[in-house]
Amino acid sequence: MKTLQLLIAVFCSTIVGNLIAQGSISGNMETNYQYLLSDEKINAIQPDEKSLLNSYINVNYRMAGFKAGVRLEAYLPRTLGYPDRFDGAGLGYRYVGYENDLIDVTVGNFYEQFGSGLIFRSYEDRALGVDNMMNGISLNLRPYKGVTIKTVYGRQRFSFTNGKNQYSPGIVRGADLEVNFNQWFPGLSDNNIRITGGGSLVSKYQEDNNSQFILPENTGAYGGRLELAYKKFFINGEYIIKEQDPSQDNGYIYNYGKGMIVNAGYSQKGLGIVLSAKSIDNMSFRSDRNAALQDLTIGFIPPLTKTHTYNLAATLYPYASQPNGEVAFQADVIYKIKRGTALGGKYGTDVSLNFSTAYEPLKRTSGIDPMDSSRVTYESTLFDKSDLLYWQDINVSIKRKLNRKWTVEGSYYNISMNNDVLKLTSEQGIIQSHIGVLDVEYKINRKHTVRAELQGLWTVDNKDRGAWATALIEYTISPDWFFSAILQSNYGNPVKEDRINYPMIFVGKIWGATRLQVGYGRQKEGLFCVGGICRFVPASNGLSVTFTHSF
Repeated sequence: MKTLQLLIAVFCSTIVGNLIAQGSISGNMETNYQYLLSDEKINAIQPDEKSLLNSYINVNYRMAGFKAGVRLEAYLPRTLGYPDRFDGAGLGYRYVGYENDLIDVTVGNFYEQFGSGLIFRSYEDRALGVDNMMNGISLNLRPYKGVTIKTVYGRQRFSFTNGKNQYSPGIVRGADLEVNFNQWFPGLSDNNIRITGGGSLVSKYQEDNNSQFILPENTGAYGGRLELAYKKFFINGEYIIKEQDPSQDNGYIYNYGKGMIVNAGYSQKGLGIVLSAKSIDNMSFRSDRNAALQDLTIGFIPPLTKTHTYNLAATLYPYASQPNGEVAFQADVIYKIKRGTALGGKYGTDVSLNFSTAYEPLKRTSGIDPMDSSRVTYESTLFDKSDLLYWQDINVSIKRKLNRKWTVEGSYYNISMNNDVLKLTSEQGIIQSHIGVLDVEYKINRKHTVRAELQGLWTVDNKDRGAWATALIEYTISPDWFFSAILQSNYGNPVKEDRINYPMIFVGKIWGATRLQVGYGRQKEGLFCVGGICRFVPASNGLSVTFTHSF
């Protein structure tokens, strides 16, 4: 018997070894470690464990159309500010599938997006603690040139507790059709015309377990999109309707939801212009009507605000998209002043102008009976806005290379934020701030570079926490080493005891596909935002280590 078992084990290992040898394996790993200390000055508390860890490893295998993969995750415990739904270690993601020129099928966990994501987006953003991956089946078809059909069916991941995934109570079903008309009519390309169209249908099922209201168990959302381009011009748009979807987000009203996004632009060498508009009303769409924050979102509200990278502009007053309603506009202009001119200099000068704003939609209640049992509480029209400002951002950046060693960039931001809506701080009303940034880079030689930033933020009438400053210096030895130190200071806080400094230092080393970074310092509490999605991060003081590797 032992001999037979040994022969079977050898046979199985040989088969597996041959399969691995014939296919390809790829993946990556990431580890984020924190050792935290108590700091009474910023109300930072040392956790009982003292050490916190988030770690992931993805392994993907492909052979002749067959594909499979797993992701192992560990939260021992989760890092500071990460959602408390993540705990333990285990298998967080797994799938098998097959793909050829006609079909792409995946069973298990998967990510997918229809159009801009307004109707359906399943994605992961570890920095924000967002992972609403699907668990079920994804079937994509390419039956004819230029035609792509996507279908999804399953439940969304809600949490990872005790090393196991927990999924949404609601089932999500959807289909998307996209047609590239240039593939059908080659003459369009010959005339520099590009046309792409598509349509989507998504529905969710969730049992009605509410004792107060009669809730629809099936809710559908549907819409279409179109993109037209001619030479250097383009325009695209998407329009989505969501059926009655009473939820915690909207106060269990029975209004339909609707959303529209339009983008138009022009680009040529040295000039790019993009104009965008967005109208959203009652578009919170989740696979659990009782969920909140970033949990179990089916649709995604794309932001119409510039993603800032400088410390003060990115962290003090960020903007989060409002799924229950916003009317937003953005204009983005990038222009390069020609080299050899008085303003362009020897290497040319880059100028970037950006304007974005968001308002509350106008909701008409006249003629609506508040006692009406239909619970349709208002009427609204696309792009019809009220006078209530949510957000406004006017910014300009000018970047110029002075010579082979020196590059200078200056930026100015004027940001107005309605804190009664966004609730970022304890202040009331509109907080208006002016932010200035000076960014200077000096190349010592081919491998050694020094870069420094000096930033300042001032609030009108010294509202909220008053004035801030940030200073950063960064030294890079390409391609291996980098060192940086940053100091953020709330030096102008109206409360003298709260004039706190937040110093941090970092050192990192890169070995090809491997990167290690070690940091130490103090981090203020606040919202951390990426792409219009935010999460709250408590104040901290301590050591952080980040390790990544790809294979």
